Parts: sequence; structure tokens; C-alpha cells
Amino acid sequence: MGRGRFAPYLMVLPAGLWLLAFFLIPLSFMISLSLQTGNLIDGFQQTLHWRNYTEGLNTYGETFARSLWYGFLATVACIVLGYPAAYWIAFRAGHRQSTYLLLILLPYFVSFVLRTVAWRQVLSDHGPLLGPLRDHGLVPEGFRVLDTGFAVVSGLAYNFLPFMVLPIYVALRRIDPRTVEAARDLYAGRAQAFGRVVLPLSLPGVFAGAILTFVPASADFVTAEVLGGPGDTMIGNVIRAEYFESGAYPVASALSFTLTAILLVAIFGYARTLGTRNVLEAAR
Repeated sequence: MGRGRFAPYLMVLPAGLWLLAFFLIPLSFMISLSLQTGNLIDGFQQTLHWRNYTEGLNTYGETFARSLWYGFLATVACIVLGYPAAYWIAFRAGHRQSTYLLLILLPYFVSFVLRTVAWRQVLSDHGPLLGPLRDHGLVPEGFRVLDTGFAVVSGLAYNFLPFMVLPIYVALRRIDPRTVEAARDLYAGRAQAFGRVVLPLSLPGVFAGAILTFVPASADFVTAEVLGGPGDTMIGNVIRAEYFESGAYPVASALSFTLTAILLVAIFGYARTLGTRNVLEAAR
């Protein structure tokens, strides 16, 4: 009886210790460092310097907005591309579902940086996409994709597409085919059966995929560094520069915590707007 009482706590203990060691303790150090002043030579001291936050927002407010916008666009692109792919694999691929899932994941056996650099070759002025169009005079002179916001968003969507496909696929696979058949028996067309049965039941996958895509895409710095131009800098690039190049640890920490807070507010707002309770009820 005694063991059974403590069993749930013992089961969550490893995850709790993991969160404590790799999230809560580093987060507390980051918050403490963000309120300090000083430099690399003389050291940093705790002075409760809140202006690191206000100055960071005033200086890089536009960069914050651009990062969230790019992350949002990449998430929408992943939904548009990933949902049909997951739907087709779940309902049409038959016994080859594992093969197609492996094909989606196969490029991700290569490192994130190498994939992004390869994407730079694809989007270059004379690459496999623009090269033939340019040779046939189908694009105007001076037109380019590389070093633009479009290149950054497309690179983010490419890099995080599996994070959208897999949760949607799992949600679609959980749908009982008899539910769809019942809708068809009640004279629902394909579009009505999809809109009233399949789509609501797959919302938990869309919800999870959107979070898994939006958060890392908004905080990413490699894609903007490789594919973007000077006007496409994301807040991850600023944090990296402040930390590794300027040695401004308190400013970098303040920007990092501000980004974390903004993402948490965006996630809670998204969950409240979509209706997490309805999503969970649909998953049952």
C-alpha cells in the first residue's frame, strides 16, 4: 500500500530532476546574470540592473518582432506542407507508411548546419531552382531569393518540417476509420467528413506540431546567418553576438529571458485561443 502511494511520485522523479538540472537551475542563473553589470576584465556584479531589459527591448524590439513573424510564417508553411503529407501517409500509403516516414526523416540524419548550407546552394542565383529560370529569361534581371526574408522562412520551414509532420501523423493514425465511415453513412461528402470529423480529431497533432515548430524557429540563428541578408537578422543572432563577440553576458541573458517570456506568453495565448480543453477532448 505504501509503495503504491509513492509510485506516481517516483515515476515523475527522473523527469523532475531533469527539469531541475537542465531548465530551472540554468534559468535562475540566467535571470541572475541578466541583472548584473560589469565586463569581462573586471567581472560582473549583482546590481539589479533592470535597464538591461528595457534597453534590450528598445534597441532590438524590431528584431524580436521579425523573429516571431518569421517563426509564425515558418509554422504556417509547415502546416500547409506537412498536413497533406501526414494525411496521405496515414490513410493512403498502406503498408509503406514506415518507408515514407523514413524518407521524410532521412535528410535529418545530417547536421542542422550542413542542411542549411545545402539549402543555400539550392536557393543561390545559379542554383537548381533559379538557374534554369534565369537561363530561359523567366525571371527579371536582378531577381534573387538568397539573402532575403523568404529564404530564411523557407529554410526554417525545411528544417522543422518533421516536427510538424510526425505529431499530425500520430493524431491521424489514432482516428478510428469507423468514425469516418459513420459520417459517410450519414450522407456526409468527403469534404464534410474531413471538416467535421478528421480535422477536429487531428487538432491535437496540429497543436503539438505548431508549438514544436514555432518555438525553435523563432529562436533560431543559424538559418538567418546562412540564408538571410543584413535586414533579416533574428534575435538569436543578436544574443549570440552579444555573448560570444561583445562579451555582454548580462545583456545577452536579458534578451534570452525576454525571448523565453515572449514565447511562453505566445504559447499560452495560442492554447487559450485554440482551446486546449477542446483539443484534449477531441483527442480522447
